[in-house]
Amino acid sequence: MNAILGEVKALQASGVPLASLMRGEPDFPTPAHIVEASIKALEAGRTGYPDNRGEKALREAVALKLRRDNGLTYDPGTEILVTTGATFGIYAALMALINEGDQVLLPDPVYDAYQSPVRLAGGECRAVTSAIHEGRFMVTEEALEAAWTPAAKLLVLNTPWNPVGTVPTRSELEGIARFCERRNVYLISDEIYEAITYDGHTHLSPVAVAPSLRDRTIVVNSLSKTYSMTGWRVGYCAGPAPLISAMYLVLAQSSRGPATFIQDAAAVALSASQDCVTEMVNEYSRRRAQVQQALAGLPDAAVLPPEGGFFAMADLRAWGIASNEVRKRLLNEYGVVVVHGGAYGPAGEGTLRISFASGGEAFTKGLERLAQGLREMGTARG
Repeated sequence: MNAILGEVKALQASGVPLASLMRGEPDFPTPAHIVEASIKALEAGRTGYPDNRGEKALREAVALKLRRDNGLTYDPGTEILVTTGATFGIYAALMALINEGDQVLLPDPVYDAYQSPVRLAGGECRAVTSAIHEGRFMVTEEALEAAWTPAAKLLVLNTPWNPVGTVPTRSELEGIARFCERRNVYLISDEIYEAITYDGHTHLSPVAVAPSLRDRTIVVNSLSKTYSMTGWRVGYCAGPAPLISAMYLVLAQSSRGPATFIQDAAAVALSASQDCVTEMVNEYSRRRAQVQQALAGLPDAAVLPPEGGFFAMADLRAWGIASNEVRKRLLNEYGVVVVHGGAYGPAGEGTLRISFASGGEAFTKGLERLAQGLREMGTARG
C-alpha cells in the first residue's frame, strides 16, 4: 500500500491530476451531536488522565450496545476494554495471546495491517485460502483445516470482510466455530464494518452464532467507520475477563487509552439515536449501486456485489493479466488510483479493490476513468 502511495505522490508532484478510488476513509463529517458531546466534555474540564480500562460511562455504553445490536452480554467492569482504535485492540489481543513461533491464521485476501502486529508479537502469519463462489469470496471449514497445523493458535476474522465485501452467513460462521473448537484455536473477530451492510445481508457476531466460542474470542470494534470518527482513534474490545486483563497490561504500558473527552463523545455516539448511521449507510448503498452501474458490461469481467463495507472487487481473472499490471496502467494511462487484489494475498490475484468510502465529483470522475480504462484494456486483449 505504501508503494502505491509513493507512486501516486510522485505523479501528483509532477502535476498529473489523479482521481482516487483507493482510500478506506469515510468522507462524512462526524455527526454534530457527537462533536457537541466532546465540546461539552472539554468545557467541563474532562482533560485529565483516563481510566486505562476505559471510562466507566463508555464501558457501560459498549455493554449496552453489544446487548442491543449483537445479542452479547459482557460485564463492563471486567470484560470490556477501551482502546485507541481497533488497530490497537488487535495489537493488544495478539500481544496477550501469541508466543514466539505461534501461527496466526489469516483469511486470504487479508487486510494488510494485520500481518505486522502478528510478527511484532512473535507470531507467524499463515494464509487461509479463499475462493470466489457465486460472486463472493468464501472461507470454508475445509480451507481452515487445510491451513491448520499444530502450531496454529489463533484465527483473525474480519466480518464484514475488508477487502472483499463478504458478510459471512450463519452457516459459514457455524463452520468457523466448529473449526475453532475442534482445533482449540482462539478467535479475534474484527467487526468494524458491522453497521455497513446491503441487500438484506446482516452482520452476525461469531459469538452470537456460537456462544461456545465466548471463552476463546476477542470481539474488536471501533467507532471509525460506523460514525465517521476515523481521526478520533477510539475503539473497544470485549472478551473473557482473563484475556481482557492480559490485554489491559499491554495497553497500560503503551497507549493508555483515548482522551477522556473523546471517550465521553464515544459514549454518546453509542447510546444516542442511530439515525445518523442509517443515513450514512443509505448513501454508501447509493455509491455501491453507482459502482455497479458504471462497471456493468465489462469485457470478460464483473464487479462482485459487496455485501458489506465500502469496497467492491472487480473480477478480472479471465484476462490472465497480473492485477498489479492492470493497476499501474490505470494509474499511468487513465489517472485513476485503485488497489490490485494481489496486494492482499495470492487469492486476490486477478481482482481490483475499488473504494466508495468517498463520494462526490471526484468519485464520479474516478469511476468514469476506471470504466474507460477497463473497457479499453479488456477490448484490446485480443
